Amino acid sequence: MDFIVAGFLKAIELLISFDPSTWTAVSATIKVSTFSMLISLATGLPCGFVLGYLDFRWKRALRTILDTLLALPTVTVGLLVYALISSQGPLGEYQLLFTLTGIAIGQTILAFPIVTAITASIVENIDPELKLTLVSLGAGKKNIIVTCLWEVRYGILAAAVTAYGRVLTEVGISMMVGGNIKYHTRTITTAIALETNKGLFANGIALGIVLLGIAFTVNLSLSFLRKQ
Repeated sequence: MDFIVAGFLKAIELLISFDPSTWTAVSATIKVSTFSMLISLATGLPCGFVLGYLDFRWKRALRTILDTLLALPTVTVGLLVYALISSQGPLGEYQLLFTLTGIAIGQTILAFPIVTAITASIVENIDPELKLTLVSLGAGKKNIIVTCLWEVRYGILAAAVTAYGRVLTEVGISMMVGGNIKYHTRTITTAIALETNKGLFANGIALGIVLLGIAFTVNLSLSFLRKQ
């Protein structure tokens, strides 16, 4: 029990003193997770809305595929991205392996089905009477879509937070694609795993505190937006 207390106190010291190895991992995590979420939201929200709002032939098949991808293992994504961007892969010429951009690509693939599937489910559950009321009032397609999106805005925010939580805590992609290079591609989760295996519990606890802080901030922001 004493080593936990000592590790916690040392962790606070590392954070306050802005230890380079600790804060570079934090910086790398924020960069890749933010970039991957922006791409996932920009592509996943429109796809999810179309999938939930419209009826077409292959809709059920697409929903089944998306629901399956919700449980996609991070190591599988990491293996796929590694094969694509390695020197022997089709994207090898761009030298994305062991870079933050490579990690972001993998995290985008991980987050996209989450954002799309949850958005589609939320849009499907919009009250049908809302659409009928808007049509009876003479609203155009654009106004109907905007109004429907406004009605489900909290659900969309929840989808974004869920995807961000999955991206923020993944290990497999960052380890396989990023290589866990210190001061370069090492993220919070890979650093925690490495430092703990080395017996450096203080460093692991410090990074764990930051990870919890980021997650708490994201959820607190969601609660604040819901009150607006």
